Amino acid sequence: MDEDVRAAGWIDRLLPERLNWLSRSTGIPVVFGGSTSTTPQRLVIGRMKGTFGSGLRGLEVRPGSGLGGRVLRDRAAHRVNDYARTSDITHEYDPIVVRQERLTSVFALPITVGEAVCGVLYGAARDHRPVGDRALRTAEVVTAQLSRDVEDRLRPDPELHEPDPLAELAAVIEETGDEAMRARLRRIHHRLRGSAAPTTTSDVTLAPREIEALRLVEIGASNVEIAARLGLSPQTVKTYLRNATRKLAVRNRTAAVHEARLAGLL
Repeated sequence: MDEDVRAAGWIDRLLPERLNWLSRSTGIPVVFGGSTSTTPQRLVIGRMKGTFGSGLRGLEVRPGSGLGGRVLRDRAAHRVNDYARTSDITHEYDPIVVRQERLTSVFALPITVGEAVCGVLYGAARDHRPVGDRALRTAEVVTAQLSRDVEDRLRPDPELHEPDPLAELAAVIEETGDEAMRARLRRIHHRLRGSAAPTTTSDVTLAPREIEALRLVEIGASNVEIAARLGLSPQTVKTYLRNATRKLAVRNRTAAVHEARLAGLL
């Protein structure tokens, strides 16, 4: 299979979870994105959260057109604080972006695989509230880790990089609105993990910095990336993660993320 097609497939598969995490952890109200094709080159937006309508779904963006097209052309991130009025981009997508979705502050980041831009991740706000630098830095970490995850899965023996089924089950539990079903899935998750009983939010209290560090672990950030994101030293990050792991009574940071999610701490 052509590597560009495989990269696009992995981006489309991994992007929904990353968008959900980005929105949940930063409060960005609208997040969306998609993968690119090469014949001809264009971005197809296929994943979104927080949109009003369906106009963005399946939208094809050409290089140089709109904000995402500028990212494709320049192979670099871009941000505008007043989408409708800026002269830095073209405006053929205004009927959807401005009139339907009422987006004002928008950023777009390239998802690179090797030397190629294989996708674009967007975040946006409404009512002229700008997307802050902190949220943008978090989006940069998410995008960089997504790029590395796709590259990992394109290496030989891609089955070695399949998502952890327990992590996927934890994500399903978090997204389940039915409380009875959520409790049932939690019992299944803990039986699979060999836990005696589910952790509850009353059992464990994590410090704010421990929670922030685990949130970044959740998307695969390294200690160095977490340190840069939180303005800490890598050694301090190690201390926070070690404390969180001890409090949650698990053996490693991945298990700590799973346990914290089930406890409602993330």
